[in-house]
Amino acid sequence: MGALISLMIFMLAITGAPLFVVILAAAMTGFYYAGIPLTVITVEIYRLVDTPLLLALPLFTFAGYILAESKLSSRLVRLTQVFLGWMPGGLSVVAFITCAFFTAFTGASGVTIVAVGALLFPALVQAGYTEKFSLGLVTTSGSLGLLLAPSLPLILYGVIVQQMNLPNPFTIQELFIAGILPALLMIVLLTLYSLWSNRGQPIETGKYSHEEAKSALRAMRWEIPLPFIVLGGIYSGFFAVSEAAAVTAFYVLIVEVVIHREIKYADLPRVVRESMVMVGSILLILGVSLAFTNYLIDAEIPQLLFEWIQKYVSSKITFLILLNLVLLALGAILDIFSALVIMIPLIVPMALRFGVDPVHLGIIFLANMQIGYFTPPIGMNLFIASYRFKRPIMELYQATIPFMLVLLVALLIITYVPEVSLIFLDR
Repeated sequence: MGALISLMIFMLAITGAPLFVVILAAAMTGFYYAGIPLTVITVEIYRLVDTPLLLALPLFTFAGYILAESKLSSRLVRLTQVFLGWMPGGLSVVAFITCAFFTAFTGASGVTIVAVGALLFPALVQAGYTEKFSLGLVTTSGSLGLLLAPSLPLILYGVIVQQMNLPNPFTIQELFIAGILPALLMIVLLTLYSLWSNRGQPIETGKYSHEEAKSALRAMRWEIPLPFIVLGGIYSGFFAVSEAAAVTAFYVLIVEVVIHREIKYADLPRVVRESMVMVGSILLILGVSLAFTNYLIDAEIPQLLFEWIQKYVSSKITFLILLNLVLLALGAILDIFSALVIMIPLIVPMALRFGVDPVHLGIIFLANMQIGYFTPPIGMNLFIASYRFKRPIMELYQATIPFMLVLLVALLIITYVPEVSLIFLDR
């Protein structure tokens, strides 16, 4: 009977049933055969709703949707181009920084490629970069920023792990701080590769204009304070993450709707609905996955999995190699939210037994997911860029592989030099 039910759940998964249905069915089956009342699932969902930190998810999501609907991407590209475009390889630096900032606040890689990439791709080609290089740069940059606050995946990782009652707990602020240097490392290595790969090319560089700088600053005068207020408040401890989310949502709403008037009042209900549908789907998946996590812990699945892996893997270094390979594959197959709720309950207990700090593990996890977005053959960024720029998918594969190799070097450094993530933390 159990085998038949397991087969039915597997069939649900491969036929495209919603993820929460598959996880809920697995959790209910496990609890039923363990003799545990199914009411434990509703208890877990209530416990999740009662988590104060969870308030940050809908607020940051709403702010991200507002920013994505506005013309922030155009103003941001213009501002960074004025101040960085004069440097050697300046336009590539503009692309990396702009995309990282935009992705961190909007939380959606696809939005970054569509909104920012559409502006940067023709600018890169016009400046003298090859189309292949420009395609690879824009596609790769679409997922930069996942390690920077207030990235939704960072918050979600913190929420999931905090529900597991670890012996070495951490705060979301610590997670945000841990992501700064790894994100900068990725941007620096990509910039160095851009300079090296275009050496000898007649690349145009912009000229700094005081008048253009004043005009760009004037256009961005309302958005420029946002990262300083929000991130400064979070990193200094002045704001709790949920308070920072409320400030961000309110500030963005006033600036983009009331001051810039780029989003009509009539469009606000649609933006709210779309953002909250996304939040609802995340919370539903998260609630049932936490219930399933309880079953896994009660059944000692992580412990059994660790004992099985320990037969073949004895060192922390080997475990991290295996972890990176698995996560890269998952990042290409699953969206980041599904990967988080499915894999974190299994990975975290094993990683702790191998002596991996949970904050460091979170940075490793998201760094892998970031690369997985454009990992052939089915990374999501590849298909979005192929559709947006009307290029064959094979051309995208060839264009992104060099950038992926550079980021894999960054991933190795992040993985095996934990100080890159933990240097500013007392852990």
